[in-house]
Amino acid sequence: MITIALAGKPNAGKSTFYKAATMSDVDVANYPFTTIDANRGVSYVRTECPCLERDERCGDEACRDGKRYVPIELIDVAGLVPGAHEGKGLGNQFLDALTNADVIVNVVDASGGTNEEGEPVEVGSHDPIEDVNFVEEEMDLWLAGIVDRNWESIERKSRSPDFDLDDALADMLTGFGATEAEVAASLRSLDYPEDPIQWTDEHREALARDVRARTKPIVLVANKADVAPEENVARMRETGKMVIPATADGELALRKGAEAGLIDYDPGDEDFEIAGDVSDAQRKGLERIREVMAEYGGTGVQEALDRAVYDLLDHVTAFPVQNETRWTDAKGNVLPDAFLLPRGSTPRDLAYAVHSDIGDGYLHAVDARSKRRISDAYELEEGDVIKIVSTAK
Repeated sequence: MITIALAGKPNAGKSTFYKAATMSDVDVANYPFTTIDANRGVSYVRTECPCLERDERCGDEACRDGKRYVPIELIDVAGLVPGAHEGKGLGNQFLDALTNADVIVNVVDASGGTNEEGEPVEVGSHDPIEDVNFVEEEMDLWLAGIVDRNWESIERKSRSPDFDLDDALADMLTGFGATEAEVAASLRSLDYPEDPIQWTDEHREALARDVRARTKPIVLVANKADVAPEENVARMRETGKMVIPATADGELALRKGAEAGLIDYDPGDEDFEIAGDVSDAQRKGLERIREVMAEYGGTGVQEALDRAVYDLLDHVTAFPVQNETRWTDAKGNVLPDAFLLPRGSTPRDLAYAVHSDIGDGYLHAVDARSKRRISDAYELEEGDVIKIVSTAK
C-alpha cells in the first residue's frame, strides 16, 4: 500500500487534515506538538470507476456511484521546528517516521497565523513563503547528515578491489527508502570524484538532496486558505511548486455533516447539498465552506492526496477480475479490487500485486473491455480492467 506522510511545522493543520482524510479520532489542538507519536490510518485516493461503463454500478462499498476510492496509508507525524535535522524539537523522531513514506504532503499555514515555531500569532503576521521550502530543507540536511556519518564506512569499503560505489550507497540508503536504481540515477546526474576519499561535504550534500527529491517528492498544501489573505496563496503558487489550496477544517466539517446525514457530500466533490435540518449557524458555516470550494474547486484535501499519488508518484489504477465478461470475481462481485501501480507496470506486475502465487503462476492476461489477450509487455493504463490467467487459484 502506498504511504503518504503529512509534514510541516507544528499547528499548521496536519492533524486536522489527517482526521478529515481518515475520520480517525486524533487530538486536534491550537498548540505546538499536539502530535507526539505518529498517527497511522487508512485514507483513499479517488478515481473514476469502470462500472460507469456498465448498466449497473458495482456494489463495492469503495465505489460511490462511480467515484472509486482506493486505499492508501496516511501518516501524521510530529511537527518540525527550525533545526529539526539537528534534533531540535521532535526533529529526529519526526524525520525517522518519514523514512518509509512514498511521498510527502507538506501542510503549510497559508494564513500566516502561526510563526516558525508553530505558535499562534495574528493572521497575516507570518509570511508562509518562509515555510514553503522548510520541510524540504530539513529533510535534505537530515539525510546529508546520515550520509556524512556513514561516509567513513564507504571510504573503507572503497579500498576493496571489488568495490562498487552504486552498491555501497544503495546499502547505506536502503533505510531511507532509496532503491539501487534511484541511487544509480542520482549518481548519473551528479559530478563527483571516482574515489570516495576525495568527496567533499558539498558532494555528499548534493547526493543527499538528489536522492531525497527522487525518493520523497513533496506536494505543498496551502492550508487554512479559507482565512488566508488572498495574496498568500497566489504567492505560494508563484514558487513553481505543486501547490494545493485547502481548508482541512472545512473538509472535516463536511465529512462530519455527511456522516450525520445533514449534507450529501463525497470526498473530492466540488460542492455539496444540504439534506437535513441545520441551524442558522450551521448553514452560515457551510456557506463559507462553499465559497472556498467554489474558488478552489473543492476543499483541497482529497485533491492533495490524488495529486500526490497520480501526478507526483505517477501511478495508475488497475482492476483485476476473474470473469472478463461480467467483470466479476469468483463470487460474482463486480470490480471487487483496485490496485495502484507505477506507470509502466505490466499485467504480470498486477498479478504479483494481487498475490505472489498468482504472479508466480502467471500465464497471460486478457483486456476485459476488448476480450482480447494482451501482450506481457503491455503497459497498464488508468482504469484498465484485466483478467489474469494463472496456474494459481
